[in-house]
Amino acid sequence: MVPNKEEILKSVSFKTSRSGGKGGQNVNKVSSKVELIINIDDAEFLTEEEKSIIKMKLEKRIDSEGLLHIVSQEDRSQLLNKEKTIAKLIELIKKSLQVQKKRKPTKIPKSVVEQRLKNKNVNAFKKEARKNPNLD
Repeated sequence: MVPNKEEILKSVSFKTSRSGGKGGQNVNKVSSKVELIINIDDAEFLTEEEKSIIKMKLEKRIDSEGLLHIVSQEDRSQLLNKEKTIAKLIELIKKSLQVQKKRKPTKIPKSVVEQRLKNKNVNAFKKEARKNPNLD
């Protein structure tokens, strides 16, 4: 189940700092970079099974304390960056909880194999015809 924004806001914390990049003097004055921090174990909107799946799939993004950090500093506005971090979190949760379809192994059809061999033969004949005739 994908959580809504209100459920997420109950279990996350935000950290702001000064952002780099575009913005001129605004960058030096305003803390527009936003970092969303969530402890997957404390997330009330997830079941235990979902928590374990998310931990397994996002293990490279979770630090040693069990916290998931998501950063946004694209916009000049702190509010917009906060919205983007929440959207990124929702997208991460969606992707990690999505179940992959099992691949069905299939056999290459006989007609496809025959067609490939026929094309190879035609190509070989063309190249053979380009050679100088052997006068021996």
